[in-house]
Amino acid sequence: MTSSPEPAPELRRHLGVDLGGTNIKVAVVEERDGAGLTVVARERSPTEAHRGPEGVVRRLAEVGREALERHGAVGTVGVGVPGVFHEEAGHAVLLPNLPGDWEGVPVRDPLAAALGHPVAMVNDARAFSLAESLLGAARGLGTVVCLVLGTGVGGGIVVDGKLLRGTGGAGEIGHQTVLFGGPPCGCGNAGCAEALTRADVFARLGGRATAEEVYGAAQAGDVTALAAVEHVAKWLGVALANAYVLLAPDAFVVGGGIAAAGDLLLGPLEAAVRRQVFIVPPERIRVLAGALGPYAGAIGAALFGREAEGETRKTASMA
Repeated sequence: MTSSPEPAPELRRHLGVDLGGTNIKVAVVEERDGAGLTVVARERSPTEAHRGPEGVVRRLAEVGREALERHGAVGTVGVGVPGVFHEEAGHAVLLPNLPGDWEGVPVRDPLAAALGHPVAMVNDARAFSLAESLLGAARGLGTVVCLVLGTGVGGGIVVDGKLLRGTGGAGEIGHQTVLFGGPPCGCGNAGCAEALTRADVFARLGGRATAEEVYGAAQAGDVTALAAVEHVAKWLGVALANAYVLLAPDAFVVGGGIAAAGDLLLGPLEAAVRRQVFIVPPERIRVLAGALGPYAGAIGAALFGREAEGETRKTASMA
């Protein structure tokens, strides 16, 4: 008597689209029973930001449709946006890296209509956090706190493979008050970690035009640039130490433009956190560099679409 063949493992694909000021990045994540998650495509296209907010949303739809034509059917779609959006309504609130007035511009519903799938929206720093926790530097770890350094200081928290969302704003590591009476922050507070460490502040302290130039000078031994690196490590160290005593993460993961310096920043930052946390042996505190590069946001958007599938289908049916 011959046995019937075993059924083929189920295969699903998840599309992620990451909106940036210069490029729109796309990733496709494949999920196969027994084999876990694999990134099977990474692509980029110009954002064409000169089109204005509504034109950029149409451009997102174009890029998404082209990806679907190339890679076939997907089960879910996630979109990462570089700023603040209204979670329930699915429209933009503030996207500071893109020109034009984005306040109230619909994003989720036009994309869902164009792509034929419910769309899950996620902040780009949260998308980075999910990607690095599931498929990047912190793969396999339980609790991960991520930090994205650039124009601002974004972040996210992932616990057992799921994004910690709280009431919608969990993970804003950069908006902790670390210096009472400190400089004003764009969020309206004063003394936030972001106000002390964001890219333009870092460049000014380092005496250069850009953060990248400061790191180059620091690597060459420039005293002013090295002092700027020490300043950033000090104040981010306070923020991460606070996060550690609340969450005791298995690791911190740092990404973004300013983090490109690698050990020049990450070593002093890890040391700063270890100096301020006394409740565990210092070697338990780890600060890792992001491993997925410029496509982390797109990969994370795909993973968030997968995670939020039930919610997006409910939202679509209500609409």
